[in-house]
Amino acid sequence: MRPLSSWPLAAAAQVDTLLADIDGTMTSDGRLGAAAYAAMERLQEAGVRVVPITGRPAGWCDLIARFWPVAAVVGENGAFYFRYDHAGRRMTRAWACDDAQRAHDRERLAAIAAEVLRQVPGTALAADQRYREADIAIDWCEDVPRLPPAAVRRIVELLQAQGLTVKVSSIHVNAWFGTYDKLTMTRRLLREQFGIGLQAQRERLAFVGDSPNDEPMFRAFPQSIAVANIAAFADGIAHPPAYVTRRAEGAGFAELARRLLAARRRPRRP
Repeated sequence: MRPLSSWPLAAAAQVDTLLADIDGTMTSDGRLGAAAYAAMERLQEAGVRVVPITGRPAGWCDLIARFWPVAAVVGENGAFYFRYDHAGRRMTRAWACDDAQRAHDRERLAAIAAEVLRQVPGTALAADQRYREADIAIDWCEDVPRLPPAAVRRIVELLQAQGLTVKVSSIHVNAWFGTYDKLTMTRRLLREQFGIGLQAQRERLAFVGDSPNDEPMFRAFPQSIAVANIAAFADGIAHPPAYVTRRAEGAGFAELARRLLAARRRPRRP
């Protein structure tokens, strides 16, 4: 990973859509601070779409799409995207699985989660589980004392043994039925809502994240960035991002926003 300061301004100036993880990327110590929120507003005002790509639940993402200065949001690690039309007062919701399939899966997931909690002491369902539509989130350090790496690996093993897709974030272990992920739903969102082809127009896109569940995005986007706290997971990421910020968490996100804004202010050569 190269320092963010080495990202050429000419390349950064072409970016009009910033895809961004939330937890540990926009947030600092579990809270969304003024600097990160203001960075989103400044990017929006400068013509850069900000699209959170998160593991957080549908209930939260409905609020994010409505109230944050963002263009859309992908949630539950790719289970859906939401886009709110403020002028038309209409929410567009697109899902990887239909209502009936999600309802069926939730019953199976609840039983699996209960068994994981029984076998791995110290775990808990994530506090936001009741607002989820398509996955389970096992808390390993958000509202419970941080579990050791061996316990996190055991959670992953138990979930994978049930045929689930499993991703480890900076706070949760998320699991779901199906092969979708953050990248597949992001590709669909870009195509359906913004007319952007991920492969053909990659110079217009950048992604910023902080943990192993962001790896498909790091791999897909040449202009990928991590905030400095990625260092805690660096050994477990086979495809690291191209650049890393100097500062961690929300301060790193604000640092990235400043780089993008500086690039857009840069005089264009004739």
